[in-house]
Amino acid sequence: MSSSPISDADLHAFVDGELSEARHAEIAAWLAEHPEDALRVSAYRDQKAGLHRLFDPLLDEPIPDRLRALAVPPAEPQEAPQGGPLGRWSLQRMAASVAIALLGGMAGWLANDHFRPPPVVAHASPLSHQAAIAHVVFSPDVKRPVEITAEHEDQLVTWLSKRLGTTVRPPRLGALGYELIGGRLLPGNSGPVAQFMYHDASGQRLTLYVSTENTSNRDTAFRFAQEGPVNVFYWIDGKFGYALSAGISKDELARIATAVYDQFQN
Repeated sequence: MSSSPISDADLHAFVDGELSEARHAEIAAWLAEHPEDALRVSAYRDQKAGLHRLFDPLLDEPIPDRLRALAVPPAEPQEAPQGGPLGRWSLQRMAASVAIALLGGMAGWLANDHFRPPPVVAHASPLSHQAAIAHVVFSPDVKRPVEITAEHEDQLVTWLSKRLGTTVRPPRLGALGYELIGGRLLPGNSGPVAQFMYHDASGQRLTLYVSTENTSNRDTAFRFAQEGPVNVFYWIDGKFGYALSAGISKDELARIATAVYDQFQN
């Protein structure tokens, strides 16, 4: 076994099957002796599978007509003497286009503060994106959707609080029809992340992603994002970044997110 430490890049290459047979065997032996790294590899595999489930359906979607049109080369321009009728018309058209663009830009700038709707974007932030991936990876799991179940909530709170370095508790959503299933610890970009999972009577699941990696972000606004089939409401509050994810309507998710936010204020 090599005496050099195993890097994160090595673990990703191991998951992606990009190593030589000898190096693959070395890392496999390392993982057998280092359960924390083995857990990270398992999380990477789950994340990779979740990404495929989230975005592979897009590969089968037809190419939009507007993109097909962009792929068609423009017709050859007709030649005309410099300064002739065609040249003057082209210059006039260009000038008009510039004027329209400037007017449109000014109008958009002036109206921006008064008429801009709340942001609804595909990749609003790393927080919403990572939360959606974690939701897609773990919420369909039937046998083990969480590491510690709600029956052992005290243990769950103690464990996650210790790993995150601050007290973190799951909110109560029974009044909204959602009961706690349990939670798990996830690897973030620079530290641990907590995920709490809930379900309603129909089996619909939602997850609350709690991270301490976003505390440098001072934008505390309530935000909404669409990540494939998953809707996400996310916000920053004090030490934590929160993201609530589910495959339910925006209005329903907003109602639950508001309740979660209110509980953390008390």
